[in-house]
Amino acid sequence: MSEREEMASDGSLNVTLTLRLLMHGKEVGSIIGKKGETVKKMREESGARINISEGSSPERIVTITGPTEGIFRAFSMIAHKFEEDITAAMTNSNVTSNPPVTLRLVFPGSQCGSLIGKGGSKIKEIRETTGAQVQVAGDMLPDSTERAVTISGTPQAITQCVRHICSIMLESPPKGATIPYRPKAIPAGAHAVLAQQQAFALPGQYAFAHQDLTKLHQLAMQHIPLPSLGQSNPTFPGLDASAPTSSQELAIPNDFIGCIIGRQGSKINEIRQVSGAHIKIASATDGSAVRQVTITGSPASISVAQYLISARLSSGLTGLGVL
Repeated sequence: MSEREEMASDGSLNVTLTLRLLMHGKEVGSIIGKKGETVKKMREESGARINISEGSSPERIVTITGPTEGIFRAFSMIAHKFEEDITAAMTNSNVTSNPPVTLRLVFPGSQCGSLIGKGGSKIKEIRETTGAQVQVAGDMLPDSTERAVTISGTPQAITQCVRHICSIMLESPPKGATIPYRPKAIPAGAHAVLAQQQAFALPGQYAFAHQDLTKLHQLAMQHIPLPSLGQSNPTFPGLDASAPTSSQELAIPNDFIGCIIGRQGSKINEIRQVSGAHIKIASATDGSAVRQVTITGSPASISVAQYLISARLSSGLTGLGVL
């Protein structure tokens, strides 16, 4: 048995693998660290190769290659780093629980059926075993044959989830040629506001609180295929009513509450229907520049509702010419 095929500590075959992650610029910056110190430390301590795609696009591909144990160590370190970032951003927040860590992996579409399993059985088993939320996008990423797989949870749950996914992917190699997803550069003047900025002022000097943007940032632009949500669809098994419910609060500037509610409540009703979450918008209080929006439901329903709200805010902002 060669070194490459030595048995790992848990008795599984320790093979060399490559996993691809899709990250926003801000997340990539966090992984690289000052003068590249964080990524250097991750490479040394995990024993995995970590490469970050070049370019001016708002999304970057992070490729992790190495023996399986090295890959799991690298994932654990990345997830813990993101958890630190969320904790730091939420320090002054009155929200009772921090949003989960979210990582997006990219896999050949031909392997995603094995990950979902018959009638969603495999993905359900992974969720129940690891405690992580797993969502497989229904659509291919633009100009590719790859799909995004989003994992949310604690760093421990995420690492355990990646172990399960790796064993499935090893058992079911991709069929046919894979066209890899390559993020495109954003044209000048069309920056996706929520995905890019840490905080920014709106006309009338209202500014989004940093922690609210962090929550939106974690969930925006995740390539979730909207038509398939809210139905009993195995590509998004998180939206079941039996999942434990929790709630999240967002502070939305008064000037933008209208673009979330829509004419005669059409938009907010659509968000409720698609996400399956209960959404309550507090009445305006005198002197306050923001309105509290409370989202209640399963973790996945909350994620989808936040994604849809952030998309409405983004379109409202770009409509005003705020870039």
